[in-house]
Amino acid sequence: MNTAELDRTAPEGGRSHVIGALLPALKDVTIPQLFRETLAEHGDREALVFSEAEIRLTYREFDQKIDACAAGLLALGVQKGDRVGIWSPNRFEWVLTQFATARMGAILVNINPAYRLSELEHALNKVGCKALIAAPVFKSSNYVEMIRALVPELESGTTGDLNAVKLPDLRHVIVMSPDPGPGILSFDALVDLGGPDELAQLDSIDATLTPQEPINIQFTSGTTGLPKGATLSHFNIVNNARYVTDRIDMTDADTLVIPVPLYHCFGMVMGVLGAISKGSRIVFPGEAFDPVQTLDAISDERATALYGVPTMFVAMLQELNTHPRDLSCLRTGIMAGAPCPIEVMNRVGSEMHMSEVTICYGMTETSPVSFQSFTNDPVDKRCETVGRVHPHLEVKLIDDAGEIVPVGERGEICTKGYSVMTGYWGDHVATDKSIVDGWMHTGDLGVFDELGFCSIVGRVKDMIIRGGENIFPREIEEFLIRHPNISEAQVFGVPDEKLGEVVCAWIIERPGSGLVDKDVQEFCKGQIAHYKVPKHIRMVEELPMTITGKPQKFVMSEQMQELLAKEAD
Repeated sequence: MNTAELDRTAPEGGRSHVIGALLPALKDVTIPQLFRETLAEHGDREALVFSEAEIRLTYREFDQKIDACAAGLLALGVQKGDRVGIWSPNRFEWVLTQFATARMGAILVNINPAYRLSELEHALNKVGCKALIAAPVFKSSNYVEMIRALVPELESGTTGDLNAVKLPDLRHVIVMSPDPGPGILSFDALVDLGGPDELAQLDSIDATLTPQEPINIQFTSGTTGLPKGATLSHFNIVNNARYVTDRIDMTDADTLVIPVPLYHCFGMVMGVLGAISKGSRIVFPGEAFDPVQTLDAISDERATALYGVPTMFVAMLQELNTHPRDLSCLRTGIMAGAPCPIEVMNRVGSEMHMSEVTICYGMTETSPVSFQSFTNDPVDKRCETVGRVHPHLEVKLIDDAGEIVPVGERGEICTKGYSVMTGYWGDHVATDKSIVDGWMHTGDLGVFDELGFCSIVGRVKDMIIRGGENIFPREIEEFLIRHPNISEAQVFGVPDEKLGEVVCAWIIERPGSGLVDKDVQEFCKGQIAHYKVPKHIRMVEELPMTITGKPQKFVMSEQMQELLAKEAD
C-alpha cells in the first residue's frame, strides 16, 4: 500500500465535494523522459512480450527501435507537432509508434480499429493527419482496401507524394506489411528510412519538448454529434498512468497482461504507460481479446496483473470451467468500462486469484481515471462503487443549477485538476461547453457516500455502454438520417445479459418507402463500427415526446424492453 495515499479525503460538511491526496507529487516530465528514467534503472529487464507474434524485447532493445522509428518519421518529413494516425489492433508496431512519435514530438492520433470509411475520413480530416500508420487487416476489416477506396490517388502516386482530394492533409500512408502495394510505404521500410542525421536530431528535438504540450489525440463522441478529438498532454497521461498503477501496488516485479485495446486509454495509458512508469513487464496475448489466448499468456508468463472489462472476465471464467489453468501467479489488476456484478468479482478473486483487483471510473477527457478503488477495499465497495478520488484531483457533484448537492444525492460529476484534457482539437465551442472554469463536466451522474466512495447512477446524455464501449446515440442518429428513406431516428440502449447494453433504434420512415430493419443494418455495414450498428430496430409512426417536443428515450427503452420480452416468450 502506498502510504502517501492513506490520506483518503472524504466529503466535508455534508457536501458532495472531494479533494484527492497531495502525495505522491506530480511529475513534470515528458513521455521520453519517463521512459529514460525506466531505461536507466531497468534497461536489461524484459519490457514487452507479444505472445501471438513471438516478439520479446528488453527495455534497451525497445529503446533502440524507438529511435530508429522516430528517425524514420523525421526522414519522411514528419515534424514536431504533426499528427500521425495509428489504425491497428494490438500489435508491436502500435506500441513502437506510440513511443516513436513521442520521441520526436509528433502527436499520436488513436483511431478505433472498428472504424469504417466515414469514421476514418472524419477522424483524419478533423485533426489534419499528415501520416497514417495502419495494419493490413483486422478481423473482417481490410484496412488497405478501405484506405485505397478513400484515397484512390494512391494507385498512381509515388510513396510520400500523396495529394488526396478527400484527405487533403494526408501525405504518407504506412502499412504493417512487407508489400503494401503502390503509393504505400511498408512499416519496416519506415524504420529503416532514418540515417545518422535524423538520429542526431532526436536529442535536439527532445530538448524542446515540454510536459504541457499535446502528444495524443483520442476520439470520443462527447455528449453530442460526431467524434471529437480529446487532446491530451504528456503531463496529463504520464501522471494518470502513475497514479492508476500506484493504486494496484504495481512494481518492477510485476508482469501485466493487456488484452484491452491500445487505441483506448485503458490499454495505452493505464496499461502501457502505467507499467513502464514502474519498470514492469507487459504481455499482449494477441491482436484482440480472446479468453484462451489471454489465460494461456497469464499462465505461460506467470503474470501478476490483468486488465479487462467485466465481459472479458466472464468469458475467461467460462473458459476456466472447461480448461483449468494454474493462475496462482495473479494478484491484482483493473476491471473497468462497466459495473461489475458482485458474483463475478467474487469468482475473479477465488478462481483467478485476483484478490486485489480494483475498479476505475473516468473518461478520455480526464486522461482517463478520476476514481479508483484500493486493493484492500471491501468487495461490496469494489462492485457497488468506483472507489475514491485520485491524487491531485478535485471532484464535485452538481445539480441542474450548478450547485453542489448534499452527500447521498445524485449530481453530475465534474472533475478539475492535472488530468483535464487541453481541449477538443480544433473545436473551441465544444471545449468551452465541456470545460467551465477548469471543471470538466462529464455528463455522468454520481452519488457520494460519507467516506467519499462514488457510485455511478446514470448518464446525463443517455450514453450507451456496450461491452465496455462507450456509444453516443446522437452520432448514430446523425448517420442514420442520411438514409434517403429515414425521416427521423432515435437511438437508445436496452439491457443485454451478455454485453450490458445494446443499441436500439426507433425510426420513422419516409411515406411509402417500404423501409425494413435489414435495409437499415445494410446501410450501416462498412460505414460505422460494428458495435454501433443497432441490434434492434423498430419502425414507428411517431415518437414519444415531452410537452416541449424533446424525445423521451426512457419511454422508448421501457416500451422496447416490454416488446422484446413478449417476443422472447
